[in-house]
Amino acid sequence: MTLPSSSTPHNPDDVMTTTSTIAWSDSARAAAFAKWLAATSESCQLDLSTLRLASADASFRRYFRIDQGADSCIIMDAPPAQEDCAPFVKVAELMAQAGLNAPSVLAWDQAQGFMLLSDLGSQTMMDVIKQQPALDIVPQNGELIHRLYMDAVDVLIQWQQSSKPDVLPAYDDALLSRELALFPDWYIAQHRGMAIDTAMQEKLAGFFTQIKDSNLNSLGGARVFVHRDFMPRNLMAPTLPTACGSLPPQGANFPWGGPAENFIPAKSVEHHPALGVLDFQDAVYGPITYDIASLMRDAFLSWDEEFVIDITIRYWQKARKAGLPVGDDFGEFYRAVEWMGLQRHLKILGIFARLTLRDGKSQYLADTPRFIKYARSTASRYRQLGPLMVLLDEIEGNETRIGYTF
Repeated sequence: MTLPSSSTPHNPDDVMTTTSTIAWSDSARAAAFAKWLAATSESCQLDLSTLRLASADASFRRYFRIDQGADSCIIMDAPPAQEDCAPFVKVAELMAQAGLNAPSVLAWDQAQGFMLLSDLGSQTMMDVIKQQPALDIVPQNGELIHRLYMDAVDVLIQWQQSSKPDVLPAYDDALLSRELALFPDWYIAQHRGMAIDTAMQEKLAGFFTQIKDSNLNSLGGARVFVHRDFMPRNLMAPTLPTACGSLPPQGANFPWGGPAENFIPAKSVEHHPALGVLDFQDAVYGPITYDIASLMRDAFLSWDEEFVIDITIRYWQKARKAGLPVGDDFGEFYRAVEWMGLQRHLKILGIFARLTLRDGKSQYLADTPRFIKYARSTASRYRQLGPLMVLLDEIEGNETRIGYTF
């Protein structure tokens, strides 16, 4: 794409005025951003008048969108005192080498934490799922959702096939231990206000040892590249142009109500670009079970067990065919996925409590019941985790009902 050249350089003071709609808690950082953007807009031909907030996430990062001719770009604001962008840049390169649809780094001021990225769009896989009418009204939407998850499986397998040892940090015992410690430190002690006495410490230590042993040694200790937050909110759904001819006129309503522009017919997903991948800066080299557990036991979206097993077994079949080390016994693989998921559930309970209590982001705590349910469901299926289920019920003030599967 050829862009028109700019006739005059941008003055940082003028840029400050142009970008005044963006809120900054630090005036010095606002000035540094204006200076960086003025220089970057010259080399990358950005339209400063189009700068707008795109999103913020659970970290200290913020994202802006800005137009570049007929296209747009994403600007990442990542204060270097809190965020290290080097892992993002490294993993973005790995994903590009693997042929994944991930953002390209177009410009980066490493010292100040400002980055210009290619834009994968504004519609996540989660957005598409939530826009669909209820399945009992439009049953074929199940086909759309199933296809999206299978697309996610294909992306995941492509990522895992590119794995190499000694490239990314190891997801080892030390990291698993630090993550699991978030549960007692932030969820039990800080959020629930429970004193963690010696007896509880010993119980938790025993549970954590079992969980880590499963995570690190199941399936022969199989290791691959791990995204660590592989879920619909971090997967970008491309525009589906084949859907346009199937939609009612703009603004029209379907008989069951709701705007027509929110409905994407199932047939529209037959041929389209691969899902885009975001939020990968925490990628590691670790258990092959982690990302499929993350995908099917989502932080913000729950599915019934039948759907979870269906997608998981299809992933396992495709992964085996691709030569990935998922083993020859699906039962063994699914157990490993559940125990990997349990580690993630406990970790996220701690993270969501910390986001609320330390960082003032209370919206995340609303999803903690989902993870208690996930964790309890897994613990209820395995006899050796029965005491963990009892402890979770004690923490939540629930009555324990036991019915093991294994």
